[in-house]
Amino acid sequence: MTAAPDAPRLLVLRALGLGDLLTGVPALRGIRRAHPDDHLVLALPPALTEAALATGAVDAVLPAEAPDRAVPSLEHWPGPPPRLAVDLHGNGPASRDALAVLRPRRLLAHADPGRPPLWRADEHERERWCRFLGSYGIAADPSDVRLPSPAAPSPAPGAVVVHPGADAAARRWPARRYAEVARRLRDAGQRVVVTGGPGEEALARAVAEPAGIPGPDVLCGRLPFGVLSALVARAALVVSGDTGLAHLAVAHATPSVTLFGPVSPALWGPPRGSRHVALWHPGPPGDPHGTVPDPLLLLIRPAEVTTAALALLPVRPAP
Repeated sequence: MTAAPDAPRLLVLRALGLGDLLTGVPALRGIRRAHPDDHLVLALPPALTEAALATGAVDAVLPAEAPDRAVPSLEHWPGPPPRLAVDLHGNGPASRDALAVLRPRRLLAHADPGRPPLWRADEHERERWCRFLGSYGIAADPSDVRLPSPAAPSPAPGAVVVHPGADAAARRWPARRYAEVARRLRDAGQRVVVTGGPGEEALARAVAEPAGIPGPDVLCGRLPFGVLSALVARAALVVSGDTGLAHLAVAHATPSVTLFGPVSPALWGPPRGSRHVALWHPGPPGDPHGTVPDPLLLLIRPAEVTTAALALLPVRPAP
């Protein structure tokens, strides 16, 4: 349901990345159902506008971003104070205060001095925000993650999508290992495409060239979200680290193999089930925003990834 633009406005803050947006979809839909007649505005980076609107829970976007996952200013909010403001950004006073400065009629936040602490460090991200809303009487289902089928055609229907990038080096498995997996999947008769975001052209080539992947199957740069979404929705499989594309595969129920480290899949992983494999070697937690690949991530070997991928794929004859 989409509210009229002149309806009472509700502001939600989650100004993070694509994976954060997609793990927040169950919470956003809970808010939408609880306030069907309000105009729901989501504060997040403008590059994610198309993705936010594709959730079906958001009526409009307030552009908001800050470096290093910091809390952005929201003082460019237009018009009167929102009827309701919801902090889905974090558990500290900075995000709460960014909303409080707008003087909303009601503010929901983890950092509410009038309520007992709710934040649990060992809780999965989807469940965390649904439980948070439940404490305010808003029902949200952590399994409500699916996105509608994209209208755009896929640039590579039925392909295996290999995505070597991640926002932080800590979650970036080495390119040569991705190349080995891609080569083995091609040897098994699969079409493999490599994706990457802006600035990841060299990384994508470092995977594609040793694997023998032709230039047209290197889809690097800022693909429009609708095209990227269609690529993932109609892929045979997605292989990636713990990053936004893994969550997009979950949103489209596309089989996936996700390489975890330093963060456990118990905190950010896919729902349990046969369509998604989370590879993880337990150990001491590390910094998910670190500047070098995490030691736990490096424990994952190409043979382990290839075996998991082939188990999810139909057998195809080599060309």
